[in-house]
Amino acid sequence: MKHSNIIFLILTVMSVSVSCVKQKLETIYNSQESRIDKYIEKNRISGTDTLRVVYNGGTSRLVIKEGAGEELSSGGTIAFYYAGYIFNSSISNADLFTTNHRQSATEAGWNLSDEDAKVLTVNLQDYELIPGLKNGLTGVKGGEECQILFSGKYGFGKKQFGIVPANSALVYKIWVESISND
Repeated sequence: MKHSNIIFLILTVMSVSVSCVKQKLETIYNSQESRIDKYIEKNRISGTDTLRVVYNGGTSRLVIKEGAGEELSSGGTIAFYYAGYIFNSSISNADLFTTNHRQSATEAGWNLSDEDAKVLTVNLQDYELIPGLKNGLTGVKGGEECQILFSGKYGFGKKQFGIVPANSALVYKIWVESISND
C-alpha cells in the first residue's frame, strides 16, 4: 500500500471516529434536554411555586419568586447566593457540588464557614462563568429566586470539574440579592 493511501485511510478512520463521538455527545445532550423539559413540565403542572419559565441560549430558568426593578443585562453586575447540583431528572442534596447558601449547605450536611457563605458579586462581562449559568442569569431581577437548568453542552462540557462528571446536566438554585447595569 502506498504511503499516501495509508495516510488517507488513517484520516478517514479518525474522521469517522470523531463523527461518532460528536453524535454520541449530541444524543447525551438531547436526552438531558428532554429530562429538563419533563422536569419543567412536572413543576408547572404540579402546582409548585414556579411562576414562569424563561429560555435563553440553551438555558431554562424557572422563576420561583419574582424580583423587582430592571433586568440584569449581559454586562451587568449581580450579587447572589447559589447552590449547584448535578441534574439527574430531579434535584437531590446528594448531588450538591457547590454552594454559598447556608440553608442549602445545612440541608445537604455541609458546613460552610462565614467566608464561604458570603454573597457572590460578579460582573457578567468580566467574570468567567459557564455559558449555561451566564445565560440563565441574564434577565434576572433583584430579589428573584429561580432555578437555572441546562445540559452538559452549556456546563463544563467534556471536562470533569471536581466531583462533577464530564458532560453533566446542571441546575443552579439562585437567590438574587441585587443587580446593577451601571
